[in-house]
Amino acid sequence: MRLTVSEEESWSALNSGKLAGSVTTADVLAVYGRQFRVKVPAQIGFSRGADGILVRSEIKRVNDLKGKLVVAAQFTETDFFIRYLAQEAGLGITSLNSLDAPPNPATLNLVYTDDGFAAGDLFLADLQSGKGRLAGAVTWEPKTSEVMAASGGKARLLVSNRNLLIVADILVLNQGFAEQHPRLVAGLVRGLLEGNRLVRDHPESQLAVVAQAFKWSPEQTRNDRAKVHLANLPENLAFFNGSIDAAGSFGGIYQSAVYAYGTGLIRDPVDPARFIDLAALTAADATGQFRDQTIAIAPIKTGSPAGVENDPLLSKDIRFFFQPNSAVLDQGQSENLKNLAAIKELLTVSPGSTILLRGHVDNSLVEEFRRKGGEAFVRQMSLKAVELSRDRAGAIQRLLLERYSVQRARTEIVGRGWDEPAGGDPEQNRRVEVQWFTLE
Repeated sequence: MRLTVSEEESWSALNSGKLAGSVTTADVLAVYGRQFRVKVPAQIGFSRGADGILVRSEIKRVNDLKGKLVVAAQFTETDFFIRYLAQEAGLGITSLNSLDAPPNPATLNLVYTDDGFAAGDLFLADLQSGKGRLAGAVTWEPKTSEVMAASGGKARLLVSNRNLLIVADILVLNQGFAEQHPRLVAGLVRGLLEGNRLVRDHPESQLAVVAQAFKWSPEQTRNDRAKVHLANLPENLAFFNGSIDAAGSFGGIYQSAVYAYGTGLIRDPVDPARFIDLAALTAADATGQFRDQTIAIAPIKTGSPAGVENDPLLSKDIRFFFQPNSAVLDQGQSENLKNLAAIKELLTVSPGSTILLRGHVDNSLVEEFRRKGGEAFVRQMSLKAVELSRDRAGAIQRLLLERYSVQRARTEIVGRGWDEPAGGDPEQNRRVEVQWFTLE
């Protein structure tokens, strides 16, 4: 067997059988879809901090990128990373052909470079020139750190994928090869699992092996090793069956990619089950060779001083349907359950993250209250509005705890009454705003 370290996308060679296998990220399968004739027998691991979104220092959350221009490498994990977060923030995506094209004021605008390093370099050059065309860049280490160091404080890291586990590295094999050589696939997967075990359990003793393979120095090897979580057997099985509760699953990431890239790029998405072949993982499980392993994915703490308040990574407005003038959810509305699942997904893909549920109510009757009883009556009804909005946020919190077993410590609630209308539409203002705080 010959292994080659390469950044090239050799999908045509893989499809034709010139390559038996390769490594990519789970989102790529959604993009290439039906034409991608491969099988996925195992997960290699999660990227944990290798990819990051750099922004101008004044930008505090993903929502602030509306109407602005960000540079990334198309159809790489960085493209998916920014698209995923834009989708969660309720922002559409506009792809531009050049830096000079006028940005869409209602969406996040993307312009593309050949790779992530070029994206970082272009953002840094724009910062240093003072032109102000770019609001940010999505790149990977060490370019992320290089740009911040060279920016003179003009750039900040909005978020990395250290605690946002949606960039999942997977082994992909030519479909014909996988079907004709199941014993080779089983051996390859068991070798992968054993290699992951060695590097996880004995990182220093395996340092020279990894350094030699990638032609890295020992220090670079240690730094890059810290930015990946190598998957063991139970984490592999949980990744594919969707039972893991501290990271993204194969199906969840795949479906998120379908939504993030949209029908303009993925016109006829295929079922993600089409790609999965768990025979080798199941066989490895049956041997008992890895019976001592357990799921061990945990948040990476930053060590920020106690009491320091962070900005939310993003906020999104969700319309929940309640019974009139009450905090009782309308059980006949299927959208309510769908929205609850969307909130749970945010907590699932980001270990250690928390959400703040901010309740809001309609402000359309304020003038009527003022006519009936003046400012005193408006203040009285305003207090009732705050109470109702908090009760509604609390109802969402209770359902998250009861239905999805979300830890109470990961949710907070607040009622804002009618003080923060989202617009002139009364329906739009009957909402719960979700603010998502990640560890970074």
